[in-house]
Amino acid sequence: MGTSSINTNAWLALTRVQPQASLRLFCFPYSGAGASIFYNWSESLPPAVEVCPVQLPGRGTRITEPSFTRLSPLVQALAPVLLPHLDKPFAFFGHSMGALLSFELARYLRKHYGLLPAQLFVSGRGAPQLPDPEAPMHALPEAEFLEKLRQLKGTPEEVLEHAELRQLLLPILRADFEVCETYTYEPDQPLECPISVYCGVEDNYVSPDRLEGWREQTTGSFTLRIFPGDHFYLNKEKRLLLQTLARELQELVNGLSNKS
Repeated sequence: MGTSSINTNAWLALTRVQPQASLRLFCFPYSGAGASIFYNWSESLPPAVEVCPVQLPGRGTRITEPSFTRLSPLVQALAPVLLPHLDKPFAFFGHSMGALLSFELARYLRKHYGLLPAQLFVSGRGAPQLPDPEAPMHALPEAEFLEKLRQLKGTPEEVLEHAELRQLLLPILRADFEVCETYTYEPDQPLECPISVYCGVEDNYVSPDRLEGWREQTTGSFTLRIFPGDHFYLNKEKRLLLQTLARELQELVNGLSNKS
């Protein structure tokens, strides 16, 4: 399966095919979100980078498919689908649930296929080996679940107040939270690729020590970048985020070019 068939792949929502790109950036969304949050990213990133938003079941063009509720089966389903598109250097960017998914996917690809991202960008998520201090919320009664969502500030109030939209979105959100809240970290060797950690300075859900914990997950370089904003800084501070990401990706592309 070549690049030309990437658009027909339900898992990948590529908006701009760039056959001459030297690096593919696979982007993994946060809980409840779809690939659309990454659709215009390619306009702000280096032309040598092909942005590949990952569309998970249960949202967007896959709204009729059941959402996953466990991380391992999701990783196992995703890895062979991405495999044909890992024929050139690649990197992962994931926010919150997407960060956890991209990390475990990187470990799975290393173990089963001997492949590794050139770099891992994890955003708005504490290190996977550290227990999440937040109480599980995926099984809360609806009123309590809605209140928790309001505290997270990631779901527009008009969506939460609209009965039909709630019926559509809440099962997806519950499933995604269940993916994260039932996750069990299994110790393994650190990844050999660099890890860049991004987070909003007002993110009340990720403490500084849990961000620093990602350092243990790589034998390569580690960087921690703090942005203005809360847990959903990547939407409100998108321009600054993409400027920073563009610089890091250009450095990565330059490094790959020097190696070849």
